[in-house]
Amino acid sequence: MNYEKKNVLVVGMARSGVAAAQLLRACGANVTVNDSKTEEELGDQLRPLEGLKLERHFGCGAMELLEGKDCLVISPGIPDTVPFVRKAKEMGIYVIGELELSAQLSHGTLVSVSGTNGKTTTVSLLGEIFRNSGKITHVVGNIGYPYALAALVSHEEDMIVCEVSSFQMETADTFHPHVALLTNITEDHLNRHGTMAVYTALKMRMFRNQTEEDFAVFNADDPGLSGLAEQVRSRVLMFSRLREVREGAFVRDGVIIFRMDKSERRICRTDEVRIPGPHNLENALGAVCVACALHVPAPVIRHSLRTFRGVEHRIESVRELDGIEYINDSKGTNVDSTIKAVQTMNQPTVIILGGYDKHTSFDPLSQEIVKSPMICHAVLIGETAGLIERSLRKAGFTAITHAESLRDAVEKSRELAKHGWNVLLSPACASFDMFRDYEERGRVFKEIVAGLKQKGPESEKGEA
Repeated sequence: MNYEKKNVLVVGMARSGVAAAQLLRACGANVTVNDSKTEEELGDQLRPLEGLKLERHFGCGAMELLEGKDCLVISPGIPDTVPFVRKAKEMGIYVIGELELSAQLSHGTLVSVSGTNGKTTTVSLLGEIFRNSGKITHVVGNIGYPYALAALVSHEEDMIVCEVSSFQMETADTFHPHVALLTNITEDHLNRHGTMAVYTALKMRMFRNQTEEDFAVFNADDPGLSGLAEQVRSRVLMFSRLREVREGAFVRDGVIIFRMDKSERRICRTDEVRIPGPHNLENALGAVCVACALHVPAPVIRHSLRTFRGVEHRIESVRELDGIEYINDSKGTNVDSTIKAVQTMNQPTVIILGGYDKHTSFDPLSQEIVKSPMICHAVLIGETAGLIERSLRKAGFTAITHAESLRDAVEKSRELAKHGWNVLLSPACASFDMFRDYEERGRVFKEIVAGLKQKGPESEKGEA
């Protein structure tokens, strides 16, 4: 769509909305920006819009701003079922999100990654691989860097690696990645989507516009993806850490192998993959499929897997103090993600759980905690603390302590942990009951841990 001289309303002035307004102005659109928060409440978020010719409406709803608009761009946090969005559709206004807008206006080869868990690690690893191959690479989307900012500067020879959420797919229309990867699907965001069928269908929209010349990459080990590969028109690559696949990436005798067109390439040994845990091996295998499909040389992929350190807030070692390792997994915003963190622990661990209620069952996590020999105690915070306690006790786990805040949780965890133990923040919940997002929660956790004073004469090791 040509947005020049079109009247566009952008609702939601978080990072993606602000970036969408910048992109639209660069394309010559007449832009109106809106947020229910006041200009004072939005504060520095609006700084990138300084000097731009925009019509501004803050501290009010969007319903009265629809008249005369050609297009409505909504934030991922706004469901497409809210009254003003439904009204816009009834009026014939074109409704999209920042992801769709940016995909229409950007240049380069688009790779997209979606799934319940593993998205951020996988797109970050792919960004590293493509940069190491010599490509100008933009890692964008749900990872926190708006796609619209990359669209402003991208060129045809660039790589765009986009993390895609189910929220963004609600308003995707022409979105067309050359390679699309689905890491896994487990129960999440049912407070918004209602059912797993709707949630799964939104994930699958990522493949809707692909053709036979494109690639679709699926995790062969994830039961939630069973049968989904048959629904796409593109060429399918699978990855598995448990068995060989016909085309894609797998492990044979401790070596990652990529197979396509009846030929095989040895990438590296699994013990050379720097990021820890079986879930990260799956992420690495998925990234191998994407990179090989786009003809990245095996030595580049090998080097990237050996050197990539992982992402902030995902099983991130923060500090060792008095023999206790503090681990930030604030990105554990759902049950399955925290299960993977639990499975990665190789020392006795006190786990901090709880946060915003997304209406999912904690029973699978409780069962994993009971089964794990490493989880010794759970410290519970946030609005889901009571739900998690009931689930844990039902599973037979009774080593439970409640905390009033994240600081209180860290201090209580420190008292509970012994020399050689871990304290793991992996909440299994979103952060919105106490923090702006999981990143703020993780930063606060790290600040609290950094401020802890040494108890005894023993020297600290590995302080970060």
